[in-house]
Amino acid sequence: MKHIFSLLAAMLLAPQAAPAAVAPRPNIVFILADDLGNNDLSCQGATKLRTPNIDRIAKEGIRFTDAHTASGICCPSRYSTLTGRYPWRRKQTCWASPGAALLIEPGRMTIASLLKQAGYTTGGVGKWHLGLGTASQRVDWNGELKPGPLEVGFDYFFADVSNRWGAYAEDHRIVGVKPDDPIRFEGQKLVSGKSAFTMVNEENARVLHGKAVAFVERSKDKPFFLYYAPNNIHTPLTPNAKFKGTSQAGKYGDFVHELDWSVGELLATLDRLKLTDSTLVIFTSDNGGVYEKEGFNAGHRSCAPFNGQKGDVWEGGNRVPFLARWPGHITPGTTSAQLLCLTDMMATFAALTGQTLPPDAGPDSVNALPALLGQSTSPNARTNLIAQSGASSLFEKNKEGLWAMREGNWKLVMGQGSGYSTGQGDRNPYLRYSQVGMVNSDHSPDGKLKPGAPPMQLYDLAADPGETRNLYREHPEIVMRLSKLFEHLSNLNTQKP
Repeated sequence: MKHIFSLLAAMLLAPQAAPAAVAPRPNIVFILADDLGNNDLSCQGATKLRTPNIDRIAKEGIRFTDAHTASGICCPSRYSTLTGRYPWRRKQTCWASPGAALLIEPGRMTIASLLKQAGYTTGGVGKWHLGLGTASQRVDWNGELKPGPLEVGFDYFFADVSNRWGAYAEDHRIVGVKPDDPIRFEGQKLVSGKSAFTMVNEENARVLHGKAVAFVERSKDKPFFLYYAPNNIHTPLTPNAKFKGTSQAGKYGDFVHELDWSVGELLATLDRLKLTDSTLVIFTSDNGGVYEKEGFNAGHRSCAPFNGQKGDVWEGGNRVPFLARWPGHITPGTTSAQLLCLTDMMATFAALTGQTLPPDAGPDSVNALPALLGQSTSPNARTNLIAQSGASSLFEKNKEGLWAMREGNWKLVMGQGSGYSTGQGDRNPYLRYSQVGMVNSDHSPDGKLKPGAPPMQLYDLAADPGETRNLYREHPEIVMRLSKLFEHLSNLNTQKP
């Protein structure tokens, strides 16, 4: 048995070499939407809104149907995407509230530093949400914002510094801060420095989009990596007037339409600069969507056909759209059922650029390049996944959240409930489990756990992708196997700084 676990660990952690046929190195545009659900795109099945520009990536490339984030909420998901490391491997809870220190540890490789090492110009635009400064020396909001994105591999970064405060940061400085009106906080309350807080929510997508396009334009003559992280479609739902009323799903759908416009303009920029054929474009989301009242009442189902939503360990919380296009290398109009996690970007980009990861880099990253290129299934392809809910990380900071172990079609949830929507109170304008008509054998229609419900949950995702029927008592041997696999994999590479 130990030999089997060691073999699984080796397959999971081994750096992957680049296929000899992959050359030259493409530009990489990685678009990470915010809170976009599995069913929030028309190419994924949405009917109350249309996303022709994002759909173009799928039409001209590949669409993955079993792609996941490592966590059901923004901050830990972004940490794991950039580092190739499950967020719970950190010693402290992976949650960056306003004013928090930089979460990415000094010296830890990121996909930006990996690509910079390969000669790429690296830029980031959009939501950062991973903290600034250090725990011992908090960041000086009126001086240099260090350490931050530029210290973990980015040559340039323009950001909403922490979850839509209302201020932008460019490289190491807050944009527009004035000496006679310095930024000062008491706790998390801004008491002076309002002159720098110029962000208008309805204009935010336009501003971020403009910075992303400008980075591409000035970086076009050598390989570049753009990490583009729009705030759409995170609350508050504030579409520009140009997009209001354009969908059949209220402000929620209108905000998705604004996101689609931004992606379309970025693709048009690549066309104009004749960079389309030499650029790998990836579009995905940082976690699952949310059931917002106006959109839901209009008939839109953000996370369909899955149970759960943002924050949950059920599929709706972490199964996300994942589209990729690279003309001449990725076959147009294809789909893949290969299991994929956003942590896999580290090993994938290493393979793409012919690099070998250092032993301490990307411990939970698996090379997905063969699947992207439509090659036959690699013997080292991902076969398992550890997912985590977000509610405990967000609301009960001393706890690590609800865990799930996925292997093949089987999924074991290490506890009861979804981790968020089955247990939290009303979160206007978002809906709870009992308000959206989800069905689960452990829960009554009002969302309450039934007496005698099993202590954990086992689902066969092939037969029951909606996780409606708990098979915990029917398959004790599978519960035991997945429990042991979880214990083994969760103890690998657990050096926590």
